[in-house]
This record gives sequence, C-alpha cells and structure tokens, in this order.
Amino acid sequence: MPLLVPISKFFTLSFLLKTKSTIIKVNNPLVQANHLTYFTPLRTMSQSTGIPKKLQRVKDHSYDNYMEVHKKIRKVLKFQDLLLSQPTKSLCIARLDALSRRLGFKQFEAGVFILKFPHIFEIYEHPVQRILYFRLTRKAKLQIDQENNALQAQISLAVTRLRKLLMLSNTGRLRLEHVRIAGYEFGLPDDFEYSVVLKYPCYFRLYDGKDTRSKYIELVDRDSSLGVCSIEASREREYRERGIDAENIRFSFIINFPPGFKIGKYYKIAVWKWQRLPYWSPYENISGFDLRSLEAQKRMEKRAVAMIHEILSLTVEKKMSLERIAHFRMAMDLPKKLKDFLLQHQGIFYISTRGNHGKLHTVFLREAYKKGELVEPNELYLARRKLAELILLSPRKANVDRELSGFRRDDERRSLRNEYIEKNGESNMLEEQLKRNEGRISDQSDSDSSVDLETKEGEQAESNSDMDSNVNFHFVGNNIDCSDVSDAEAVHFSS
Repeated sequence: MPLLVPISKFFTLSFLLKTKSTIIKVNNPLVQANHLTYFTPLRTMSQSTGIPKKLQRVKDHSYDNYMEVHKKIRKVLKFQDLLLSQPTKSLCIARLDALSRRLGFKQFEAGVFILKFPHIFEIYEHPVQRILYFRLTRKAKLQIDQENNALQAQISLAVTRLRKLLMLSNTGRLRLEHVRIAGYEFGLPDDFEYSVVLKYPCYFRLYDGKDTRSKYIELVDRDSSLGVCSIEASREREYRERGIDAENIRFSFIINFPPGFKIGKYYKIAVWKWQRLPYWSPYENISGFDLRSLEAQKRMEKRAVAMIHEILSLTVEKKMSLERIAHFRMAMDLPKKLKDFLLQHQGIFYISTRGNHGKLHTVFLREAYKKGELVEPNELYLARRKLAELILLSPRKANVDRELSGFRRDDERRSLRNEYIEKNGESNMLEEQLKRNEGRISDQSDSDSSVDLETKEGEQAESNSDMDSNVNFHFVGNNIDCSDVSDAEAVHFSS
C-alpha cells in the first residue's frame, strides 16, 4: 500500500511538472520513487495550434460608449414616432404617464427624459387649453427632414443591398418579417414592401408560403456581378497599395484585436494557419459539396465568418444586433451558438452588451470603425449622427440659445424696421408731400371758389342796386313829368 502524504506538504517539496502529463514526481525520502501522485494543476497551458472554442470577451470602451449614446437614440426615436403619429405633431404631457409603459419607461420617467433633451423636445403652453404640451424643436425637424431626404436619395443602393442579402441565402428567399425587422440597419424605408419590392418586379417577387402564413421575398434572377464580397475588394486594395504576398492575403481577413487582448505564441500560430485556410464564398452555391469531412467543416466555419462579415458590410452603420442576425441563421447556414462563435474572432468582430441592461448584444465590424466613427461614412449615417449630436448637447446651452435667439429676434426686428424705414422713407416722404400738396390745392380751390362766390354775389348785389336806382330814377322822372302834366292841365283847364 503506497504511503500517502497530505496535499498541503506538496508545496514545500521540490517537484517536476511534465509538460505532456499531469503526473508529479515527489523527491522525498518518505515517499518511494516508484510511487506517483496524480493531481490537476491550477492552470493548464494548451499547446494546441487551433483557435480556442471559448474565449473571454475583452471590452473596448470606444464601442461601449457609442452604444451608451445609441441607447438614448432608441428612446428618442420612440418619442419621435409618437409625436409624428399625432395630427398636430404634439402631445399633452399629462398623457405621458399612460403611455410610459408603451414607450419602455416607468411611471414619471418619461417626463424627466423629455426635460433632459431640450434641443429635441420643446415644452410650451397651449394657447386655448392652458395646459403643457411638448413637440419637436426646429433642429429636430431639420434632422428628420435630412434623414428622409438621404433615405429617398439612396433607394437604388437599398435595392442593391436587398438583392445581395437575398443572394446570401441558400434558397434565394427570406421572410418579409425578418427583413422588415432589420430594415432600419439596411437603410430600407418603412414602406419598402411597396416602394422597393413591388416597385421592382424585375428583381423581387413577393409570395405567401405554403407551410406558413408568412410572406417571403424571392430573388428573380441572380446577378454574378453582385457576387463580390466586400472583404475581397479590401484584399485587392491592400494588395495593390501595400504589395502584400498574394498567398498570404488570398483568404485572410483584416484583424485588429481590442486593447488588452492577450495573444500567446500558440494563438499567433493558430491565427496564421486560420488566415491561410481556403473557404467557399458566401455567394457560392455549396449544395453539391460533401460537407462530412473535417476539412469541409473548417471551411464552413470560415465561410460563416465571411457570411456575417458580409451581412455587416451591407448595413448602413456596419453594425447589427446579434438577435437580428440570428433571424437569418437557418437561411444562411450560420452556427447555433452565435455569441460563442463570434468571440473566437474578436479581432474581426466586437460584441457590445451595452444598451439594454446586458440583454442586447450588438455586433460591430471592427475594420469599418476608427476611434468610434465610420472610416467611410455615407449620407444616411451622417444624417443619423446629427441626432446623436443633439442628444449630447448640454441643456444649459439650450437655455443660452433661447436667450440669444430672443436677443436675435429683437435685433432682427430692429434691423428690419430700420431697413424698412430706409427703403420706404423716401416714398413715404413723397407721399406725405403729395398729400400736403393735394391739401393745399384743395384749400386753394375752396378759397378760390368762396372768393368767386363772394364776387359773384357782390356783382349780383351791385347789379340789383343799379337796377333799383334806375327804377327809382324813372319813377321820379315820371312823377315830375306827371306833376308837370297835371300842372299844365290844371293851367289849361283853368284857362
């Protein structure tokens, strides 16, 4: 029977650890040399040149900070959709408590959330009802208009993205509901069923499934010119610009490990071997291949990496939630445990758990980002980023802007008044002079008419007096004559 020694005394003994086994030889006179004690060490170092199946996620704060802002963006978008659905584009604040659970808030949290972003939401008093309402600010409306214009301007690119997404599936068709859920990431409009699918019958066909009641989008014809992955274009660019060996870059991916990621010697060898491993293109039909061999399974795993890489490349912001990628798992032959699978390739993808108390997993394409921004931004991305800029603006700045806008309005009113006076002052003066002249002329005409009337009345009075004098003279003459006549007659009769 071998002599047993307590395990606590093993640490005081000199022992030799063999690299290929867990057997420990104890050089102790109390223990015979031929007696061996087996024990498992605290940390086993693997010498395998394969990528480990399970790796711990290493955080990258640049992506996590981006998701903290995006968490606020998702809540703001809910309020925007609620306001835009109202006929008056405004809503009473008293109704927020009733709608708080619908918006994903607790009681009294919705009103507090609105007060945090005065650059997006404006609170005012209703002129008739005399109660508080809130609506979108002018900056928020401009951002929505810019995003809608950018969305309508890139409809042709959205059609191309949808065609390539359907080409990635094994059967060339996808569920309409799955595409609608991920439509925001692919830059599709809300009514893409009519504005994209039914508008282009030469590319898409919409039909109802036989086994299920859901609708499907099917690709009418596969275009070989679209079957080029984005990683292939980047490989060609790297080969032409840097002159890297074609054999090393033929099947490789761009790998950028997060800061703090420990890379061992054997892990480097495993990554080097994996980079040179050939694989089938995601756009290639593999239905006729025998996938039972170990080599075929390795190629399929690398093809799954290329498939997720291409899905993220088709999105507007080069990111997508893990739950939405899982909707395409059956149609694109993706592995079941997507999170563990993506953690094996942390140099290509990054999984962020920020945004919804750890329940939401967002997958980023690492090569498309640099310092938290897209390397090749597009118009739709820039329009959406302006909403994040409005969210990050300080509320104090909003109060200052309102005061400045008030001063600006007063200054504008004064300047407009001065410009109006300067432009219309001469014309007003001319008009006043004309009015004065007209008044003078009218006064003169009135005075002239009164003078004429007086002169006419005077002349008439003089003529009447002359006529009266003439009449009296004649009457007097007649009387004299009559008296003469009467005297003569009296003389005649007397004689």
